[in-house]
Amino acid sequence: MNKVILLSGLIFFSSYISAQTEVTLYGDEDYPPYSYKENGKMTGIYTMILQSVAKKMPDYNISIQHTPWKRGLAEIKKGKMFALYPPYNRPTERPYMEYETAILDEELSLFCSDKITQEKRAKWPDDYYGLSIGNNAGFSPGGDAFLSAVKAGKITLKEVKGTSKNLLKLISGRIDCYLNDGLSIEWELKQLQKSGKYSGSGVSKALVISAEQGYLGFVTDGSKFAFKDDFKKQYNTVLGQMKDSGEIKKIVDDFLK
Repeated sequence: MNKVILLSGLIFFSSYISAQTEVTLYGDEDYPPYSYKENGKMTGIYTMILQSVAKKMPDYNISIQHTPWKRGLAEIKKGKMFALYPPYNRPTERPYMEYETAILDEELSLFCSDKITQEKRAKWPDDYYGLSIGNNAGFSPGGDAFLSAVKAGKITLKEVKGTSKNLLKLISGRIDCYLNDGLSIEWELKQLQKSGKYSGSGVSKALVISAEQGYLGFVTDGSKFAFKDDFKKQYNTVLGQMKDSGEIKKIVDDFLK
């Protein structure tokens, strides 16, 4: 009798596995700390969140793969890829993707030395006139008023490539502030602290300037993906529940520890 029960259970389990729909999600392989490749596998904050979502969607066997960002955009534009993360909501620029529930807010933040943050400086960019501000070379954040202030010589903009190099300049006092995504700065400060290049104090967040939201972008033309509507429905429900329960915040906090 026990053999019959065991055999029945194995048949049921096998049928369940085969009934799962295979789905592949692709993530930007070079966008730390949100989404990046490490030792050949995807990791990062968005990746961890989507892995948790996948565990709560038993109808689907979800795998996550890495891709260079430009290639990912090209593939989903052609309708060859089901979903890509983490694009911002750009329906006019990228009509080939659909954006449902935002995963996270990415905050453009200004981090400064503590001697700067000791003074109240709430107005951007006026309260930062006369200071030197670091920026990643090739990027133009901060808004039109900031860029105009730089052009007029009211703020000194110093650019180098990469978050780590900018933060080392901030830590050593060679610049007053640094402008970049807030979580990227916090994550890199942790890495510098682990390597002994940062004491863990002397730098703090001065201001959040603006925010963008990252999504899992679904291909607009779902003709090759019959499961698209059901997947999106389940995904949005699970992601909303994770937000409400505080699980997403916990994933972010744990990752940055």
